[in-house]
Amino acid sequence: MAITIKDVGKEANVSPSTVSRVLANHPKISEETKIKVREAMEKLGYHPNLQARSLVVQSANTIGIVMPHSAESMLENPFFPEVIRGISLKARENKYGIYLTTGAAEDEIYQEVVQMVQGKRVDGIILLYSKKNDKVMDYLVKVHFPFAVIGRPYSNAEQITYVDNDNISITKQITEYLIGMGHQHIAFVGANMEMVFTLDRLEGYRQALEQANIPFDESNILYDKDLKVNAKKQLQQLLHKDVPPTALVVADDFVAIELISYAEEWNISVPKDISIVGFNNIVVAKHMKPSLTSIDINIYQLGVEAANGLIEKMKNPDSLPKKMIIPAKMLERKSCCPI
Repeated sequence: MAITIKDVGKEANVSPSTVSRVLANHPKISEETKIKVREAMEKLGYHPNLQARSLVVQSANTIGIVMPHSAESMLENPFFPEVIRGISLKARENKYGIYLTTGAAEDEIYQEVVQMVQGKRVDGIILLYSKKNDKVMDYLVKVHFPFAVIGRPYSNAEQITYVDNDNISITKQITEYLIGMGHQHIAFVGANMEMVFTLDRLEGYRQALEQANIPFDESNILYDKDLKVNAKKQLQQLLHKDVPPTALVVADDFVAIELISYAEEWNISVPKDISIVGFNNIVVAKHMKPSLTSIDINIYQLGVEAANGLIEKMKNPDSLPKKMIIPAKMLERKSCCPI
């Protein structure tokens, strides 16, 4: 016979309603009573039916996670499993499950988010990206649904809880690092002009060049959309310009590692002929030959703080939006050298 909250109440010598409040972690229940009830639950082997309880309190006990593209392709990039690991830690601590979007295209993702909200499938949402003119973000702002963003919102930032790195500052720093090694022709590889983090990193890159009196050369920007068409051809054209770059700031370690393999094929030595800095500090970066200088953006902590911000908003809907900046740092390895 199944154990009920009446049985737990009898064992703990409290009313069933008190047991229910303990399950809800009600602030007016004393810590002593909570301990007594939890000990009774453990003794009797009672496990609350969270699904049934969620129907009563109109809570799904679930956090929605929205990816920029389909989960299948995104989870191949180490950034996403790591940031989800951080989110999951805080979700688990606060008794929330996780719901991932699976849409492959922008419209599919938007419709899935609308269904999440209107169908009360989730209590709050975390966007794992921030881009220009995003329908999903605009919708969540419009309907006043609790959400948090990893990345600086392109608009309405004062209304939104978000967590980010200082992408302008860190990219300015690494570009200055290359300039300090004597590099004058520095390219930026993998620019995705829809994503706000790219806009900020390009701004940091521009600022470093401007302060060093180095002209900004549009032909030294290789865009993400071009890499998706034919990465090898685009990279080959960049490195075989009349005046080729001697250093590269690469938006993602995956692209940087791909480039190192191509460079070897083309008899271009890294770092003797070209220096390379990547972003995200994926595990394999330090095991490359040469090991890749990379920016550690503290992916796990981005996930933890995004979840913290969302959970606070869900518990206190009237709380003000928060902006959290997570430190990033350059890990200097063997893929850069003075010109």
